Amino acid sequence: MLRTLTLVLAFGMATTAPAFARRCPMDMAAIDKAMQTAQLTAAERQRVMSLRQRGEEAHKAGNHPESERLLDEAKSILKI
Repeated sequence: MLRTLTLVLAFGMATTAPAFARRCPMDMAAIDKAMQTAQLTAAERQRVMSLRQRGEEAHKAGNHPESERLLDEAKSILKI
């Protein structure tokens, strides 16, 4: 009985984990794609790349709310 319960819980957690995943990697990919054709000034381009880099660093550090905030700011400059 305990083994069955453990297996059910493990399976449940494994299948619901993607639902809790953050959107940071998708945002970074969208920014990278948009940068290929974006019509930005040099200052805007530098700002977007800085925000994207800082967003990636925050994501890797596990600070997903900060990462999403930075990436959202970059996306707003790109109008995506």
